[in-house]
Amino acid sequence: MLFNSFQFLVFLPVVLAIYYSLPHKSQNRFLLLASLFFYASWDWRFLAPLLITTSIDYWCARCMGGIIATGGPAPARKPYLVLSVAANLGLLGFFKYFDFFAGSVRDLFQLFGGHMSPWGLKVILPVGISFYTFQALSYTVDVYRGQLHPSNSYLDFLLAVLYFPHLVAGPIQRANNLLPQVTQPRHPAYDGIIAGIHLIAWGYFKKMYIADNLAPLVDRVFSEPHPGGFQALLAGYAFAFQIYCDFSGYTDIARGVAKLMGFEFMINFHLPYLSRNPSEFWSRWHISLSTWMRDYLYVPLGGNRRGRVRMYANLMITMLLAGLWHGAAWTFVLWGFYHGFLLVAYRALEPAVSRAWISRSRSLNKVLDVLCVILFFHLTCYGWLIFRAKSIAQLTNMTIALFHPLRNMDLELASRVAWLAAPLVLIQIVQRLGRRADFLGFRWVTLEVRAACYAVLLYLAIFRGGSPKSFIYFQF
Repeated sequence: MLFNSFQFLVFLPVVLAIYYSLPHKSQNRFLLLASLFFYASWDWRFLAPLLITTSIDYWCARCMGGIIATGGPAPARKPYLVLSVAANLGLLGFFKYFDFFAGSVRDLFQLFGGHMSPWGLKVILPVGISFYTFQALSYTVDVYRGQLHPSNSYLDFLLAVLYFPHLVAGPIQRANNLLPQVTQPRHPAYDGIIAGIHLIAWGYFKKMYIADNLAPLVDRVFSEPHPGGFQALLAGYAFAFQIYCDFSGYTDIARGVAKLMGFEFMINFHLPYLSRNPSEFWSRWHISLSTWMRDYLYVPLGGNRRGRVRMYANLMITMLLAGLWHGAAWTFVLWGFYHGFLLVAYRALEPAVSRAWISRSRSLNKVLDVLCVILFFHLTCYGWLIFRAKSIAQLTNMTIALFHPLRNMDLELASRVAWLAAPLVLIQIVQRLGRRADFLGFRWVTLEVRAACYAVLLYLAIFRGGSPKSFIYFQF
């Protein structure tokens, strides 16, 4: 059931009507049933692995909590953590990466003249498996560390993991943020409902009007075996806006729906294309994943505490695994390597750059900031070419084409991309100048003006939107 489907537009009002009429405990039980139905609408068989791993996580956390309560040693908790990690990553690896690695081994044999018969499981990837796996892992790790008390209610824990707005594409919610909201009574306030409506309208506009209208243009270029330089350049720009509006649009809708029920989700995007460097970008893009990778991978590896060389290695390992998290393909691994290289290069040059910035005037620094934003935006766009490419061979052809960026110029295509991207660029510049991380920060806009804006946004989304497309991050 997609957020941009007719089924969801029927599902949500029914859920809200029943939800508002129930007391707190009944609300939780009803939301759990609604979330199970929401997820089963793709394929009811996907519920089995989801329920199995969450049940293991709940039991392991309870056992670790019991050991902590009785003053038991930390090593006694480790077997339960290992079981939880093995169950979650084993499930993720089975469904998402088995065929990928089997195919890679076969290709390696063929490279050296060997022969191996094609084999693979050809299993269907459960929707959102990477998201709920990481969310469940953070829960058991936090309990193991003693940073979180295990939930006393299996059903409340299930709801925290399965709550339908964030289930299939995030934001990845930490248990220490969401579980208290599940266990405590929620009273949606007027401001929260207005904020939720705003986020939903803005999210639908970004997804249906911008992303879905850009999708055919991007698909057309990436379906060409040898695109011209101008087409390759434009594809990078177009896909940058498509994937941002698609993913942040989903996040806004999820946050908006949650607000209607009294839940608060973290902001997952903070003007990422206005970043000046790779470190800033990853503090603004897919924040729930980047902070997860920082807290549960980069820091445990040693972070920046063991010298610069070790820090560079930790950054590269983290980004390679972040790339692989996105999908079982070498292009995703290369995308992770690319961003890892940018981070390492920036950290290596950062001391010298900082000294140069301090020695210059404030007005000159502002000009340099703008130039850095423009430069890093283009570096990010090339990264999106890596991400979107169907194969290394296609990426190679498009990279070669970029050395002749004006070849096969298509001004009509360029104007179409510019027209679709313009509303987002305008709003984000206003947000940046107004120092607002969230579009909701503009409180000076009256309710009447907001209502008119919502009507325009929804009109464009519904009647001028592109052909409905699944959200890009559903495949991860």
